[in-house]
Amino acid sequence: MSETKSASNFIEAEINKDIENNVYENNRVLTRFPPEPNGYLHVGHVKSICLNFGLGEKYYGETNVRFDDTNPTKEDVEYVNSILYDVKWLGFHWKEPVHYASDYFPELYEYACKLIRMGLAYVDDQSSEEIHDTRGDLEHPGVESPWRNRSVEENLRLFKEMKEGKYKDGEKVLRAKIDMASPNMVMRDPVLYRILHVAHHRTGNEWCIYPMYDFAHPLSDAIEKITHSVCTVEFEERRPLYNWCLQAYEGKEKPRQIEFARLNVTTMITSKRKLRRLVESGVVSGWDDPRMPTISGIRRRGYTPESLRHFCDLIGVAKADSLVDIGMLEYCIREDLKKKVPRIMTVIDPVKVVLTNYPEDKVEYMTMENNPEDLSMGERKVAFGRELYIEREDFMEVPARKFFRMTPGKEVRLKGAYIVRCDEVIKDENGEIKEIHCTCDMETRSGTPGADRKVKGTLHWVSAKDAVDITARLYDYMFSPDDEDDGRDFIDKVNPKSLIIMKSKAESAIKNYKVGDRFQFLRKGYFIIDKDTNDNEIVVNRIVGLRDTWAKLQKKTK
Repeated sequence: MSETKSASNFIEAEINKDIENNVYENNRVLTRFPPEPNGYLHVGHVKSICLNFGLGEKYYGETNVRFDDTNPTKEDVEYVNSILYDVKWLGFHWKEPVHYASDYFPELYEYACKLIRMGLAYVDDQSSEEIHDTRGDLEHPGVESPWRNRSVEENLRLFKEMKEGKYKDGEKVLRAKIDMASPNMVMRDPVLYRILHVAHHRTGNEWCIYPMYDFAHPLSDAIEKITHSVCTVEFEERRPLYNWCLQAYEGKEKPRQIEFARLNVTTMITSKRKLRRLVESGVVSGWDDPRMPTISGIRRRGYTPESLRHFCDLIGVAKADSLVDIGMLEYCIREDLKKKVPRIMTVIDPVKVVLTNYPEDKVEYMTMENNPEDLSMGERKVAFGRELYIEREDFMEVPARKFFRMTPGKEVRLKGAYIVRCDEVIKDENGEIKEIHCTCDMETRSGTPGADRKVKGTLHWVSAKDAVDITARLYDYMFSPDDEDDGRDFIDKVNPKSLIIMKSKAESAIKNYKVGDRFQFLRKGYFIIDKDTNDNEIVVNRIVGLRDTWAKLQKKTK
């Protein structure tokens, strides 16, 4: 039994009204998440999942997972399995068992027959093109089908023959008899059933007619005794049809549809058609490519369930569609990871540094905190020697203004180690920097009295002797946050630098981690070990970068 609770959004306010008015027996609340198994879930579905399951939890109710599998030409068990995994990964548990609209095909057929007997549905011999051409538009009413006034007996016979496979695909359809002059185009005798001689992933060849989504969806809700059918705002105009279809259901309690604004995020495309094109055209490596806005892609990128749920909490529930800045999602993952993942030093674009006055055979071990925001994560020892790697971008022969990293004749501190001074730059025949020779101030080791001497810059580094070769995948937005419709195909707008692969150097501590482990690379961002890692190669994906004032300065000066 549910009880009235303080409402944090308009949907909860509506549920509270239903509880106060005893609309549903025992004030029960049963929601559902009803995906069509015709693709992978994306970031927009996260909001729907969090909302439906969140309502179930808040009101001590439950939430069903139901697959609205009414179109066998586009559905596959692969999508079913991926969707169930996504829901579990986000941390939610549905009311068992998993439901399918295909479970109700016999009942849906009987409901359709009932509508025929009520004089509310008829078999139409028009083609799909003819039906489309006679629907009219917002200024003109539609034209009634010449088959609209068939007798109940003839419609029942023809519909039965459709079910028995006597007709070809597209030869006949079952339409609702509503109003061809309705100002709501959805209500102009919509198609309820069509003929498809296609095997279904669950029912095989048992059926050759399949209900349309708009017919199967509300009746499936009713059969499952769903109380609140929460869906995105584009279904608002279809709510009259949702309620109309429920005439065939005789149950005392009928579900109620409530719409909310869908989730749109800058840089992210959520059209299944466009996502499929990205996969099939080879722009991305698959549905779980870390650049994809699919939940499987976001998961592989390294985002956590907690960060996505926090994101949905922050954006809230509204009635009007809006566009949420990607920066808010990135904020949520940074906030989630900063206190719970270890930090290690990794040089993404390495250049060698030689400490000319440091003994060749000497190795020291510097003590580093694993996470300064959570000291309970302990410390580690990091090898330090004569030859090191630093980031190529941390050196400038001719420094820009406010550049406080390594430059000729200037000193910087190597994190947790010594202060060093750049003396000489060694270049190859192409003028590229090969090595940077420095002098180490041996009196300034961290943790000793000499460490008090201050210099402005501190660099992370990796010992050349103990360095682990890794492959770093640096992901950027596939589409600009400022992207607008300029007539070009969206494929032509894909950022060619959305994936940059670097051969990098990491401290040896990275060997202690496994696929799926996350950490912060000091000054470079948060990373996760990718599933492509094997015995010969460690592959890491950048989850999100750090907010870096120098990076902002660079953008301003470009």
